[in-house]
Amino acid sequence: MPKSVFSDAYALVIDHLVELRRAQQVSQVELARRIGKTQQWVSFIERRERRLDVVQFYALVKALGGDPEREIVALFRAMPDAVAI
Repeated sequence: MPKSVFSDAYALVIDHLVELRRAQQVSQVELARRIGKTQQWVSFIERRERRLDVVQFYALVKALGGDPEREIVALFRAMPDAVAI
């Protein structure tokens, strides 16, 4: 499988979302149903094969019962000082 073109900082974002989904015991299928997407779409995001934007991040966190503001602050605190884009 080819290496992801996305940065380590981006990996933090996706890993955070996956952890949130698993903590809520929500399957990819159920999350996809909640947001009106396919399980494949969720899988592409989680495998870092599809770029996630801030609006999608917000929708996913809300669909998982989380607080988007709290989650983004947690992510920003975990980010390294130097972030490659």
